Amino acid sequence: MENPGAKDDPDLNILKESPNSYDVTIAGGGIAGVAAALEAARNGMKTALIEKTVFTGGLATTGLINIYLPLCDGRGRQVIFGIAEELLKASILYGPGDVPAPWLEDGQEARRSDIRYATEFNPASFTLALDELLQKAGVDIWLDTLVCGVRKKGNRVTGLEVETKNGRQLIDMSCVIDATGDADVAWRAGAPCAETDNFLEMWAIPASLSAARKAVEAQSGEPLVTTLRVGVWDGSPNLEDYPKLRGTDVRDITKMVLDGRRLIREYYHARNSADGPKSRWNQFPIALPAMAQFRTTRRIEGKVTLTDEHETSTFADSLGICGDWRKPGPIWEIPYGCLLPREIIGLLTAGRCIASDGNAWEATRVIPVAALTGQIAGLAASMAVSQSITPDLLDVRQLQEELTSRGMPVRR
Repeated sequence: MENPGAKDDPDLNILKESPNSYDVTIAGGGIAGVAAALEAARNGMKTALIEKTVFTGGLATTGLINIYLPLCDGRGRQVIFGIAEELLKASILYGPGDVPAPWLEDGQEARRSDIRYATEFNPASFTLALDELLQKAGVDIWLDTLVCGVRKKGNRVTGLEVETKNGRQLIDMSCVIDATGDADVAWRAGAPCAETDNFLEMWAIPASLSAARKAVEAQSGEPLVTTLRVGVWDGSPNLEDYPKLRGTDVRDITKMVLDGRRLIREYYHARNSADGPKSRWNQFPIALPAMAQFRTTRRIEGKVTLTDEHETSTFADSLGICGDWRKPGPIWEIPYGCLLPREIIGLLTAGRCIASDGNAWEATRVIPVAALTGQIAGLAASMAVSQSITPDLLDVRQLQEELTSRGMPVRR
């Protein structure tokens, strides 16, 4: 897909007089974007969060991926703290779900390795909590707003063009964070990016009489929060030769969504055929994802790109660590260079579009790490604005000291 490029700013002074002027602007209101916005706003930055849908939370809420994956290493050690932990607790504030008992008490040792610090949640409940946190922090939220262009002066991003019901508008900022999940801002700015493809997969939320009966028996609404999963990974039939899809191609996006819905139709058709015509009263979908559920799409080529060979590496500029949600044991360090695109300044990334590849991408693309990199990006942007520099010029030691003072480990 051809890069549309970015427009040079004809006059920075005019932009500074714009009513849409911010210290920090975050593109993308998913978990990474929410964490970045909370951190920036809490640091006193005038902060805008731009989201193309009318829901905060991204794949976790709009996409119905309702598992907050582990904050631990699978061996009883918590490795992710800060806003990521705050958001895990927020995910169950207005709905069912629990913090696993071994993780309720701070400083507890010898936790069972088979109980990971994770939880399932209800997506709608999580959205309510995210909205509340953002509004309390004073973030200026732009919903139903699509980023459609980037303004630059030289190689520095200075503004975003957005499309709203009010028409095309320009948002000016001192620093921008790309938390779109697809590196949309970085790509439009001309930063080198890489892409990958995905299997067909769709999650939905079903309702059923059997789940209702379980809820009554348990005297709890938790059994009502279940997930229906179809696709290649979940054993749907006749998908052996199904092609992989790109989350940056409109035809592939459409195919992913429509074929996913077809698989859900086929699932209910089979159930109804087996259980009789009245079964449609007793089992049916109540929520379908409002965005395509791609795991990995487009990400930046960073100053550093995290790859498989870095699973045991230590970085001088590491700003955080994460485990691997798929298995216990591995610890990945996340260097600051993963958040910085090559060739473009005034821009940070967060979430699944940071510079990581292979197994590193699988480990870092998920909810808790998105929140972690979002908070790091929000802090880096705040410090850069306060010092009147671009984020690439920050003294990483200052970032490390600030994160460490908050109880967030920066190295394994």
